[in-house]
Amino acid sequence: MNDADKLKILKQDLQMITSANDEYLQNLLSLSAERIRGEGITLIENDIRSDMAQIQYAAYLYRKRAAADTVMPRYLRFELNNMKFSQKYGGGTSDI
Repeated sequence: MNDADKLKILKQDLQMITSANDEYLQNLLSLSAERIRGEGITLIENDIRSDMAQIQYAAYLYRKRAAADTVMPRYLRFELNNMKFSQKYGGGTSDI
């Protein structure tokens, strides 16, 4: 999935129809990828699981700015944990 597709899906997740926040959202996509890599997870190019984790993380970061006490959604934390464990211990990208 290319960056334009990721931005489009992120905007759908956030229910945005204008391009007013596109630059900010693109920066959140970059930040989310960096933070995921910081957790020791390898993002695989053109892998739906990696792409959606990055998009969901960016959506979380966007929503978090509205409320400082917002915690990471469980589904996202579970997905990141599963990705990390399967990459570190399973040798691939399959679920545990």
